[in-house]
This record gives sequence, structure tokens and C-alpha cells, in this order.
Amino acid sequence: MTRSFDVLIVGVGGQGIILTSNVLGESCLIEGKPVKGAETHGMAQRGGSVETHIRIGGDYGPLIPLGGADLLIALELLEALRYRHYLRPNGAIVASSQLIVPTSVYTQKVTVPTLESIVSSLADLHPCIVDAPSLATEAGSVLAQNIVLLGAASIHLPLSEDSLREAVKRCVPKKTIEINEKAFTLGRLAGERCRSGSR
Repeated sequence: MTRSFDVLIVGVGGQGIILTSNVLGESCLIEGKPVKGAETHGMAQRGGSVETHIRIGGDYGPLIPLGGADLLIALELLEALRYRHYLRPNGAIVASSQLIVPTSVYTQKVTVPTLESIVSSLADLHPCIVDAPSLATEAGSVLAQNIVLLGAASIHLPLSEDSLREAVKRCVPKKTIEINEKAFTLGRLAGERCRSGSR
């Protein structure tokens, strides 16, 4: 049995998590690599937690076991903390600095960790924290944050940069291709800065 490269993508409803997983799947198809995927989510349209499992290669089923993910891509910082237990030892984590406060905080008076405390709690994983909202805005649309993070995470993936860029072009709406290409580039540069330690 061969082992897959496992990617867990997490965030909240409306952040483009399914699109991100579709881009990864398309990139695998371009390269002729086998891929399996699954998604689970709660009240996604109301900002509920969403996760997608992508397994590149390998012989096992579509769901990543706890402690088995090679890469965790978190489109929201609190979700990075919630799903950190999925990451394998020496796995990589790429997360947005964005913190979305759930509505339950206001109705149930729940205390939400601060951005600083979340980053501190993730420090042992040496995460690459990316200012996705700012980079997406620079690319032309704040809605491109998912592609920014995919670009940042691309340095860890067993997929070529060329196939990922082509997959982005195929999966996003035609009128947004240029914006998403720039978002991927800005994210890729951010990921390279993280890797070199010049965050």
C-alpha cells in the first residue's frame, strides 16, 4: 500500500473552500495523479465550519485520519487551531491571519481567543501565517483569499506550480482569472518568505 500526500482545507462557509479543493483536484488531473476527496460541513451558509479532505496518490479512502495530514490550509485562524490535531508530525500549516468571530459569541457570551493567543498556541507547528485579506485586495478582490492561501501552500504540494496555475485558470470564473492569477503569485511569494524565515 502506498501512502498519499494528505491536504486538509478548513475554514467557514463562504470562503471558497470547495473551489480551493477543486483547483487541487484539477491540478492532479492535469498531472495524471490519482486523487480522492471528501467534504464535511455544518451550517456552511451561516458561517459554520467547513473542511475538505484531499488525498493525492495512495491506496486509502478519502478521509484523512487524525494526525495524518501532511498539509493544513486554514482560511480562518480559529479553524487552524480547531483542526491542528489533524496534522502529522513535521506537517506544514498555512493559515490566514483573518479571525472571524462566530455569531454564537454574541448569543452565548463565549470568550473568543485573541489573534495573538491563537498564533502563540500554534507556534510549536511553525505555521506560515499569511495576511490573506490584504494580499487578495492587492490582487483585485478580497474574495480571492482562498487562492492567495493556495499560492502560499503550493511550495509544500507534490504538484507543479505550472499545473496549479493552469488549474486556477480552469476553475475560477473567466472574468476573475487575472485577479486569481495575481492572488496565486502574491500568495506564492508569501509562502516563500515564510520558508526562508523572512516573514
